[in-house]
Amino acid sequence: MAAKKTVTKKTEGKSRLKTRNTEKSRKKIDDDIFYFRMKERVDELKWLYTEMYHNDSMFSELCDQIHEFYLDRKTGLKELDREREQDPDWYKSNDMLGMMFYIENFGKDMKGVISRLDYIEKCKVNYLHLMPFLDTVEGRSDGGYAVSDFRKVRPDLGTMEDLEELTAACHEKKINVCMDFVMNHTSEDHEWAKRARAGEGEYMSRYFFFDSYTIPEQFERTVPQVFPTTAPGNFTWLPDCQHYVMTTFYPYQWDLNYANPRVFNEMMYNFLFLANKGVDIIRIDAVPYIWKELGTQCRNLRRVHTIVRMMRIISEIVCPSVLLLGEVVMEPEKVIPYFGTVDKPECHMLYNVTTMATTWHTVATREVDLLKRQLDIISGLPKEYLFLNYLRCHDDIGWGLDYGTLASQGKDEAMHKAYLNAYFQGYAGNSNSRGELYNNDPVTRDARFCGTTASMCGIEKAGFEQDDAAMDRAIRFDLMLHAYMFMQSGIPVLYSGDEIGQVNDYSYKEDPHKALDSRYLHRGAFRWDLAENIDDPDTVEGRIFQGLSKLEEKRKNEKVFMSNADMWTLETYDPSLLCIGRHYDGEKMIGIFNFSEFDKTAWINMEDGYYEDMFSGEVLEARAVPVEAYGFCWLKKRG
Repeated sequence: MAAKKTVTKKTEGKSRLKTRNTEKSRKKIDDDIFYFRMKERVDELKWLYTEMYHNDSMFSELCDQIHEFYLDRKTGLKELDREREQDPDWYKSNDMLGMMFYIENFGKDMKGVISRLDYIEKCKVNYLHLMPFLDTVEGRSDGGYAVSDFRKVRPDLGTMEDLEELTAACHEKKINVCMDFVMNHTSEDHEWAKRARAGEGEYMSRYFFFDSYTIPEQFERTVPQVFPTTAPGNFTWLPDCQHYVMTTFYPYQWDLNYANPRVFNEMMYNFLFLANKGVDIIRIDAVPYIWKELGTQCRNLRRVHTIVRMMRIISEIVCPSVLLLGEVVMEPEKVIPYFGTVDKPECHMLYNVTTMATTWHTVATREVDLLKRQLDIISGLPKEYLFLNYLRCHDDIGWGLDYGTLASQGKDEAMHKAYLNAYFQGYAGNSNSRGELYNNDPVTRDARFCGTTASMCGIEKAGFEQDDAAMDRAIRFDLMLHAYMFMQSGIPVLYSGDEIGQVNDYSYKEDPHKALDSRYLHRGAFRWDLAENIDDPDTVEGRIFQGLSKLEEKRKNEKVFMSNADMWTLETYDPSLLCIGRHYDGEKMIGIFNFSEFDKTAWINMEDGYYEDMFSGEVLEARAVPVEAYGFCWLKKRG
């Protein structure tokens, strides 16, 4: 017995020694990887940082903390980092499909979302954008974009441990998780803001505090107002501390002062903390606004790009599998710079905002020329640039269109915006849409629009009137718009509820915290009762869900949908018909989309052989192609 115990102890000792040696070996590999990444990037990072801040000690602190966050990163995430470093274009494949939702609307809390991941898989979604979930104060949250604690989940939604559990569960199913990182401001309820309000100079310097209106008045001369009707001006007077504070968006959202290196460092630590919870995509909210200079519009300034570039470098050192998504809600010439350059990239992805707005303009006018022009601009950009494409998101639709081109066609900007808003409310243009205005300015008569995709396509109206023929047209219209979105270059993103044709939710008017914000019209709770119908082809939900599934399956299995495929538009000789071509690695297809309520013929004349309808299997020549009202067709060139 004694001999056996001795053997067992020796075996256990060897096992422990082997474990220690394995841990030492892993640590050495980790250290080697970190220092290799750091060595490659530290010179540029130091140059950018010290050129902006001239503060070596703060830079040294930043580097030390970067190392600490790397050491804290879990083994599984480090393995994912190394895997994606070997395949840096992993996110540009044709199987990427996104969906965005509010956690409370979809699953009540994070654990509820985990329980619903099978449904996400059934939607063929592998990119999940969780709308703002960090701690905020009800009634002063702006939909979650007024963060009171960057390291705490809203208690009603869960905890940071729940977030880690959710991201881990998503990774098991090969689903990537995206979250919002609000860099421009904090809530007035954030600890920094409270201490600033109490008169602590260190914290006042993290914001823009002024004891008189002299400087704020100078800012107001050049800085546009974001919400002139609901939150006029760019400063708020705080009577309790007798100071003005800069508040670009709402009075309870205090702009951060990135001229203070402490602000940059601390926000980067928050960024890395969240990345280490397993988040794959960080959406940088309101990125053009984060640098302020007197005498400018405080938009798109040079230092913004310095900050985003440093953020990209830091993420490539600590968590290179994490992507940066820039929210830049501006015209294309102001959006493109946020990609950076091929040698010095900034954001991995940007939103295709102008195309989204132009799409709904096309719906209301039945004229595709402006949309065609927009798509031609996008297709002419370097293929390294990746856009997220969507029909709807959590926000209102602002009419940021190419008014220079519209003016050359005799369209007045103010009158055209008025027509669009009237159309989507159902008041003009033989419209079937239903929705409401947002931020309506009675003086300028400018406004934005709110409503779900289904309601804007006529599904709400047809259901209310119990008109089967109108419902057929509305569903066809809805699917056509999604088919068109899937043909754009980039990653398509669904807004939760669109996959079942969910219509406007007017119950927000009964909630005093939401009643004044019409954006909640399309932010209603997900209808799980309706989702039970997705397998029933005789229901609206089943028809839309199954129609989208067919589109998604084709896109996933056809390499011509790769994000770096060639894309172009073709002339159809009909103002209501849009034709898009795609080519990749010897494969070619064209898509034709009818934005009118009448059957049409696309007068194209492709003299390169026969095409096959990708859904019906019909073989035809791509010339004089008939397309039914609000319909579409995808045609693939036969080999």
